[in-house]
Amino acid sequence: MLLTLPDIQKKYNLYAKEHPFNFEPKELYEPIEYILNVGGKRLRPALVLMAANLFENEIDSALPAAYAIEVFHNFTLVHDDIMDEAPLRRGQPTIHTKYDTNVAILSGDVMLIYAYKYLLEAPSATLAQVIKSFNQFAIAVCEGQQMDVNFESRNDVTIEEYIKMIELKTAALIAGALRIGAYMVTADEQDAFHLSEFGRNIGIAFQLQDDILDTFGDPEKFGKKVGGDIAQNKKTYLVLKSLQLADEATASELHQWLSTKPKDESAKIEAVKNIFTRLDIKKHASTIKNKYLDEAYYHLDAIKVSDERKQYLRLFGETLVYRNI
Repeated sequence: MLLTLPDIQKKYNLYAKEHPFNFEPKELYEPIEYILNVGGKRLRPALVLMAANLFENEIDSALPAAYAIEVFHNFTLVHDDIMDEAPLRRGQPTIHTKYDTNVAILSGDVMLIYAYKYLLEAPSATLAQVIKSFNQFAIAVCEGQQMDVNFESRNDVTIEEYIKMIELKTAALIAGALRIGAYMVTADEQDAFHLSEFGRNIGIAFQLQDDILDTFGDPEKFGKKVGGDIAQNKKTYLVLKSLQLADEATASELHQWLSTKPKDESAKIEAVKNIFTRLDIKKHASTIKNKYLDEAYYHLDAIKVSDERKQYLRLFGETLVYRNI
């Protein structure tokens, strides 16, 4: 039976509820329960299950892998928030803000270990493929995060480098979730490849939309502080495209703003946003985002299952890329 996204979310949420982190010492596990239950779209575990359902009607065997992916994703967010000194995640205090940094580090560490614990419940026939894929994208996430950190102190970052960074930091996990979902039901390697490429391109488009929302989104819907990337001097696509299009005076102004960290961030955020608006950067970002969406659908079309079975993944991709939260 082909499941709708609400059906899949209901199935996943039930599994997650039945596997709480209510262990001792509570000081270690309570923050994990907190971060897993403060909202969030739970996109990646849904992708694991949707990938499995693309090929098979029965997908319960993929539930532990879906949970593993969500636990791993939240582990990366916990450590990412520490590095970014982010006060909010999903509109709520981050773990290191609510508890403290040492707690956040240790809780994040054990989340990574638990991700492997749940992945090891994969069928023996596909376990090696699942672990290999997980290792590949987990390494990619770390490489992408380091590239992102490196970019903060560089003024010569190219758009191509930025796309590679988000391919590693963001898209690799989405691609990996889909590939693992395919492996959980023993899909053939060619279909798993196309599904992974669908995810990689959707992931890049997803991050480009995130960049747009960080500056132009509604803070009540977005769940994070709007302008956070600007405040942190992130070299996003919006910044890099602006530098590419700007005249010398505007480029100099932008460099000046992005080399400072004033106590009052609002003036900086507003000034940089005004530069983006003058250069019509939101339109440029939307154009390249749609290019990656088209490439994603090329690979989805190449998968050897009926269009009917692909319909929910196609809709899900559009939801990710055109979301406002």
